[in-house]
Formats: sequence, C-alpha cells, structure tokens
Amino acid sequence: MWDRLAGRAIAGDAVTRDEALAVLRSPDEELPGLLAAAWRVRHRFHGNRVKVHVLLNAMSGLCPEDCKFCSQSHLAAGDVPRYRLIEKDEIVAAARRAKESKAWKFCIVTSTRGPNRPQLDAICAAVKEIKRDVGIRVCTSLGILEDGQARRLRAAGVDRFNHNLETSRRRFPEVCTTHDYDDRIRTIEAVKAAGMESCAGGILGLEEGDEDVVDLAFALRELGVDSIPVNFLDPRPGTPFEGRARPDPRRCLRALCLFRLVNPTRDIRAAGGREAALRSMQPLALYPCNSIFTNGYLTTPGNEASTDLKMIEDLGFEAVVD
Repeated sequence: MWDRLAGRAIAGDAVTRDEALAVLRSPDEELPGLLAAAWRVRHRFHGNRVKVHVLLNAMSGLCPEDCKFCSQSHLAAGDVPRYRLIEKDEIVAAARRAKESKAWKFCIVTSTRGPNRPQLDAICAAVKEIKRDVGIRVCTSLGILEDGQARRLRAAGVDRFNHNLETSRRRFPEVCTTHDYDDRIRTIEAVKAAGMESCAGGILGLEEGDEDVVDLAFALRELGVDSIPVNFLDPRPGTPFEGRARPDPRRCLRALCLFRLVNPTRDIRAAGGREAALRSMQPLALYPCNSIFTNGYLTTPGNEASTDLKMIEDLGFEAVVD
C-alpha cells in the first residue's frame, strides 16, 4: 500500500483522508516500509539534500498571547530569558554566525502578537544589511501581520515568513484563545500575496487525535504553503501543558511520513523538539524530511550544527549551503 501511495504522490494524485489516517494508524512493523515510501517521494522532489536552518530569538519572553504550549506566553511562569528586540548589529552578527555554520536559512523570531512600527522598522533595516553584507536567505516569524506589513518585509528582502497553524481548526481554541485560527490563515494569505514564501506547520503532542493531524496536513496543502515545520511538544515548565508526555517517536515518524505524502513537493522540516521526541531515531526523520533546525530553538537547546552536519554526512546526504 505504501509504495502505491508514494507512486500516486509522485504522479500528483492527492492522498485521500482515509489513506492519510491509515498512515497514522499503521502498525510498528510497517514503519520501515512507510519510511521507504516517504523517502521515495522526498528523493523525487528534493534528492538527498538537507536544508539547515538556524533560529534567532530576537525578542524573548514578552508575548501577550496565551498559546498554552509556549514558555514565552503571558501564561507561562517558567524561567526563560525576557528581553525586548535586540539591536540591529546583534541580528546581523547572528546571521553571520548562521552563515558560518553552513545554514541555508536564517530565521528571525520575536515573541509578540505582531510587530509594531518601530519593531518592523528595525527588523527591515537588519534584513537589508544581512542581504547586502552576509548573503543568506532570511525568514521572519513575527506573529500576526497587519495590512501592508508583509509587503514591507518583502521589500526589505525577507524571503520567507513563518506563521504556524499549530493544530487543527477544531483543536485550536483549546490551544490558544487570544487570537483565532482565521487570524493565522489571514497572515499566511497576506504573506503569499506579498510575494514571500509561506512557512506554516504545527505541533505534535497537544493531545490531538488522528483526525486533527490529518486536518492540519490537509489545511496546509489547501493553503499551498511552501515550507512545513513539524514541531514536537517538549513540555515546558510553568506552561499549562507542562505535565503532558512527549509524543512517541514512532508516531512522530509516521506523522512526518503523512506530511510528506500529503504535501509531496514541499519542504518538510523536522523542527522544534526533534531531539527530545525522536531521541535515537532522529536520523530516520530525514527520510521524509528535507529540512531541519540546528543550534537549538527559541528557549530550549538542541544539537550543535557540527553534530547535525555529521548526521547528514553519515546518512550519505548533502547539506545545502548555497
């Protein structure tokens, strides 16, 4: 069945919801075959290349939103760094370090509902300098965008904008109440209209059901997003989701295969929580995924770039650096 699904995905025939559910519900003994099918699709559209991304937490711990998984929300009581937007020179220096560590893309992230005018001015100025002097692709993740802000970012040189859906429309009110699912959809649509690449994904481990994971994968397909980061809950102290268990690594791999089969041509990224959730099975994520983060996440550590680059090399894959 999995080889047949791979063939259809390569041919451009959409996987059905029932088939997607079968992927998530497949037994462990079928996981090698499922990974092989996802690899066939991934290799057809992305070869053996891996795009490595580096994150910068440019404004930390000050978000007024109430996303219950997030250690930077106003609900969180954990011990995380709290600071306002860092200076332009610090952002540019971080981009230079990302370039030196062989990152393909540098991602500027702020903990906020959305950028105000001074913040947007500062970020646009930093991006212009990065594009001129560093020469690396730039993604920004700045929350909800108002009219015209996406066009300003594109004019400054931002290549891609991230705004995750997080979960299904049905589950979203249980995850966040200070804005709604359609606010996120509107931001993604504004990004696309401005001519930037769109990046949107979600989080596994929010006690979602199989239908919710499928809903998310299909919503991203319908939106036509270019890049899909799949995060894995790493429960943070002081958040409402603190006591939840990390998702099972085999379920995580099945979900990554699902996102690949439903969105065959897109960048699929093993994102936040990869190390904690997948543990010793991390290398297998690169069979469905063609992209990873390295050097840690916003408030949690991760593998060093040298470790991830060695993993890529050991698999016989190639890190994309141009």
